[in-house]
Amino acid sequence: MTLFAVADALGLMSFAVSGYLMGVRKGLDLLGVLIAASLTALGGGILRDVMVGKTPVAFTQSGVLLFVAAGILLAWGLRLHTRERPERFALFILSDSVGLVAFAVTGALTGIEAGFNLFGVMLLAFVTAVGGGMLRDTMVGEVPIVLTSDFYGTIALLIALAIYLCDALGCLGGATLLLVASGALALRLVAYYRKWQLPKLGGNDR
Repeated sequence: MTLFAVADALGLMSFAVSGYLMGVRKGLDLLGVLIAASLTALGGGILRDVMVGKTPVAFTQSGVLLFVAAGILLAWGLRLHTRERPERFALFILSDSVGLVAFAVTGALTGIEAGFNLFGVMLLAFVTAVGGGMLRDTMVGEVPIVLTSDFYGTIALLIALAIYLCDALGCLGGATLLLVASGALALRLVAYYRKWQLPKLGGNDR
């Protein structure tokens, strides 16, 4: 549970920064930016908990909201809202990637704890990792990044597969989780900067 808590805290703070920057890019007012940040940070976790039949921790544990507030205050303190094209600022890419990896880990661990099979573990990791971002992107009128971009949702699925296999082999622990998370984060960043993408079917450019 300690590993789960650490991953959850990282995901909350990282996605809060990510949502904050998206709100700034879209020119939202103060309330809109706060909603975008909170929705990005909390949306995936709420969906995760609902899927396993639990009351979302965001509704019962005030500490969760403190981590979200800390992420927002960090972004504000660094004055990220004053930067040109903040969504391309390195901290946005890093925070979004860390949030993706951390929440994929918490989703996979929740699925394993609930006794889900491989499909269930992968689905729960995917929803936890990308759910908040999808809600945010939909709210601001953009096609969710998971549907169009560079090894985003794929990272969550790979993390879930690796964690499920480690659990099945009896080697799931702090060291293996750290190895899986580090490898996934590195892959996500390399994929972003090298512009790796899955093949697209069709499109407007013909």
